[in-house]
Amino acid sequence: MQNRKTFFVSFFLRRDRVMKNGTAPIMARISVNGIAREVYTQCRTPVDKWDTAKGRATGRDKLVYEVNAYIDDFRAKVVEVYRTLQAEGFEGNVLEIKERLQSPGKQAKMFLEELTLYCEKRQKEVGVRITQLTSNKYYRLCRYLREYTKQECKKDDIRLSAVSYGYLDGFNTYLQTAHRCHHNGAVNILDCLRNFMLYCLRNEWIEKNPFKNYKLKEVAPPPKEHLSKKEIELLMEKPMPNLRLENVRDIFVFCCLTGLAFADVKELKREHLTTDEQGNMWIRKPREKTAVMSTIPLLKQPKAILQKYAFDLHCMESGKLLPVPSNQKMNAYMSEIATICGLNKKLTTHCARHTFACLAVEYGMPIDVLAKILGHSNTNMTRHYAKFSEQLIGREMQKIGEVFAAAN
Repeated sequence: MQNRKTFFVSFFLRRDRVMKNGTAPIMARISVNGIAREVYTQCRTPVDKWDTAKGRATGRDKLVYEVNAYIDDFRAKVVEVYRTLQAEGFEGNVLEIKERLQSPGKQAKMFLEELTLYCEKRQKEVGVRITQLTSNKYYRLCRYLREYTKQECKKDDIRLSAVSYGYLDGFNTYLQTAHRCHHNGAVNILDCLRNFMLYCLRNEWIEKNPFKNYKLKEVAPPPKEHLSKKEIELLMEKPMPNLRLENVRDIFVFCCLTGLAFADVKELKREHLTTDEQGNMWIRKPREKTAVMSTIPLLKQPKAILQKYAFDLHCMESGKLLPVPSNQKMNAYMSEIATICGLNKKLTTHCARHTFACLAVEYGMPIDVLAKILGHSNTNMTRHYAKFSEQLIGREMQKIGEVFAAAN
């Protein structure tokens, strides 16, 4: 059974805004389906001539008749706006009525139009509140929504108030089918849309948040692959059949021994290298994803890799320290390298970062130090990367055994 819509208009006096002449402003309270908003009627009346129960002025003088006539006209105007909005295909909620009353010639806010302006707003925040990668995600959201709206609604845009639970759920399905997003990837994009809808709610452009009952919960990802010390040594010593795979192998090993993410190693430049008073070389670079500073002392092997590509033509032209290909090519080439080395593991650019974290924990690096190297703002993020190997668990268990042996 469809819920019956309710629509009421009542009037009250703002007694906290009484002027010296004893008059106070008359406010209209518009209520649609239990949601109310207040609108100033541009009319005032003496406080002592107002009947709170009836919501009208009381008395027989000329001023009282004029005030009540104004209230009746205003009520009729609200009803007319409500019916006009419904005739035009709008929902006719209190926000739409209030906006039409205050700006009669103004068109209703459109969803994709306002989202585009929001994307531009976020772009201006790059380097101050967000990173460029985050801003790019909002533009990607906007592009996907245009495609989805065109396909499902047969329109170039829809009203902001038309964004519903069903629209969100359909868009979620569209992301996972048309663009082959995994569940967590779709949730990540929908989270940007939720931020925009909250922005609209705070600006009172919509009366309710369509995400109120829509759950955005990421599922636990499968365990990430990481390499052991022996597997890294095998990777480093194995001759590669061509220069292409040798370059990719070197970049992967460099990430395994520094903990740099793919986006960071790709943008690594001479300016990110420093040398301390003892002559030790460091990488000091803000992360591309979060802008949090990574502070990494360089081991002998990473320094040797940097020296190897110091005069590489591609690096000299681009101003980068390593000849890093695209992420897609990098992962494809790492699959070839895994086969050549006989490693039964799926090697990706992110696998290298996990490898570094796991090795660091296994060999006793404190979690706070590891967080500083990985560029994490808190150690909870670091614990997501670090995993405990059987060797570490066995070594720690052996310590307990030694305690009991000493007691006997």
